[in-house]
Amino acid sequence: MKEVKRKKIGELLLEKGLINHKQLSIALSVQKITKEKLGETLVSLGFVSSRAIAEALAEQWNMEYLDISLYPPLPETLKLIPRTVAEEYQILPIYTENSKLVVGIVDPANFSGMDIARRLTSKIIVPKIIDKESFKETLEKTYYFIENPIDNKIREMVESFSSSKEIDVALVADLLDLLMAESIRRRATDIHITPQERLVMVFYRIDGVLQYAYTLPKNIHSALVSRVKILSGMDIAEQRLPQDGAFVYKFLDREYDMRSSTVPTIYGENVVIRILTKSPSLLELTRLGFWPEQIDLLRELFAKPYGIILITGPTGSGKTTTLYSALREMNLIERNVITVEDPVEYRFSFVRQTQVNERAGYTFAVAGRNFMRQDPDVMLIGEIRDEETASIALRASITGHLLLSTLHTNDAVSSIPRLVDFNVDRFMLGYALLCVISQRLVRRICPYCKKEYRATSKEAAEFGIPEGTLLYRGEGCDACNHTGYTGRTLISEIMVVDEEIAHLISEGESLLKIKKTAIDKGMVPLREDGIKKALEGITTLEEVKRVAG
Repeated sequence: MKEVKRKKIGELLLEKGLINHKQLSIALSVQKITKEKLGETLVSLGFVSSRAIAEALAEQWNMEYLDISLYPPLPETLKLIPRTVAEEYQILPIYTENSKLVVGIVDPANFSGMDIARRLTSKIIVPKIIDKESFKETLEKTYYFIENPIDNKIREMVESFSSSKEIDVALVADLLDLLMAESIRRRATDIHITPQERLVMVFYRIDGVLQYAYTLPKNIHSALVSRVKILSGMDIAEQRLPQDGAFVYKFLDREYDMRSSTVPTIYGENVVIRILTKSPSLLELTRLGFWPEQIDLLRELFAKPYGIILITGPTGSGKTTTLYSALREMNLIERNVITVEDPVEYRFSFVRQTQVNERAGYTFAVAGRNFMRQDPDVMLIGEIRDEETASIALRASITGHLLLSTLHTNDAVSSIPRLVDFNVDRFMLGYALLCVISQRLVRRICPYCKKEYRATSKEAAEFGIPEGTLLYRGEGCDACNHTGYTGRTLISEIMVVDEEIAHLISEGESLLKIKKTAIDKGMVPLREDGIKKALEGITTLEEVKRVAG
């Protein structure tokens, strides 16, 4: 039998335009020292993502790539193959379809893994490629939570606290650890510990929506808040004023930045803990939810030598993620990129990254002032918060630098009065601004319980679509915690500032006129972009209404 000749990974990545010859040359020289596989070297250097390597492997072997963030392994499927076997043979059971078992693998030539899966389950094995980073993390997490049912432990602990007169402080510390571990299992971004008159409620924010988790007895509230304060470096004795702090939580060999905040209420101190994943994954514009034509436009804009590109939206709308993805589109070897972030969430090779330190006096404004002496081509300032930072951003953009930053506004056009509020000169702003990207995150329909339905007359009238239009929604299942949604994607509007719009800005024209001109020139408003994603079966009309109005 004639052996199939497969293209090398480097050749495939070059063909797809994911790397260039210079990057390949650097990776090969590094590989000679590290002795790693070429794909691993390219990922460690930040030239491509682990996912891009997996997709190239799938193409190389004529196999299907599976996005494990959209298809998390089902608990009942994981039980078909013991963890020790899954770890040894590098296989991950994902879901079953009648007599078939879909198995995630990293190595397409892992025939022994597929064979052991077949023998253990007596099912037809359907192998699909998943990326190495996701494979390792998912394997550890999913099996750990099956072997350690944290939800049950929390409920047992709550019962013991309810029946106990004396509170064991060490047990309260254990409870906080369990609450944080459970938040990671549920993919939460925030933990809310909210006191009521006679009890304490715990909520998790999952995919942008608060979801009830637990009810705790009031007698442990003080000890629980004190534990958070100790970890966060706050003043335990101070209960009358708001406080904030931070700590690092280690779970399964991974670190999570926990940003904590307390606010006094009539029933005691309310605690919110934001969970920031120190993810090693590289992000790409193609994975965020932009349409192909939007990606082409953004790549063109990010290649500009100077000007300001702003990403706007409320807290938790994925602005920072889009900023990092923008960095991936730049030639980091030939352009000096320097950043100031709060905090540094992702680490990039060939990028000079710094972190805000308010106590030491290192703010966005201070960093911006000093960046100019570092011979930058591109400057990334995490957020424009004040007049000084806005002034520095404007000055940098008109002196030959590309500046990327974020701003808290409701839509693209309203970023203009927001910057004017910072005493930015209108004329300079009009001709410095390249584009404004306004975005929100909407929940994706769960692929396991996704069903078709037809648009009602009410939906047709409200969203401007024909009655009976084919739509989709999730019915709710164990995989999505009966919400009908798994993961998120973005909806966006991109206002490109050309000469006409620049003139309107500098002349102080109304926002209505600027927005109408931008739409006439091709800008798709946020809500319309969301409706388009609902029609494609990515999200639901209800979700679009919740996020975009």
